[in-house]
Amino acid sequence: AKKLIAIMELSQRQLSKQDHYDYGLRSFVIPIARAAGATKRADPEVVEELILMGAMRDLIMPKLVYADIPLFNALLSDLFPGVDLPPKETDGLRKAIEQELVAQELQVVKDFVTKIMQYCRFTIVCEQGTETCWLE
Repeated sequence: AKKLIAIMELSQRQLSKQDHYDYGLRSFVIPIARAAGATKRADPEVVEELILMGAMRDLIMPKLVYADIPLFNALLSDLFPGVDLPPKETDGLRKAIEQELVAQELQVVKDFVTKIMQYCRFTIVCEQGTETCWLE
């Protein structure tokens, strides 16, 4: 709980001021706690720091503007020293997004694809407690 409050306060102070950034209990703390709890119930053997750091990354990063992402990553690194999140297996998702962009005659821009992937992880994390997920 201390790390959750710390990241909320640090983010509020150090990240840029954006209208869509919301550090309230309902939009910040509760979703992270729910996602971390669902992950812990699904795999009780996982280290809690990995679970909490992953939930924070997956739920906060999609909302950030590009300029704030390196600072947010630095805040996470400072809050969880020595903890490295394993990379997510996303090659299939990345290829599917790129193929769809080409099919829609849109440019494949790396940062845009990354933001779509972050949003997909965000949606999966938010839906963990339910029986179905729109992205499987």
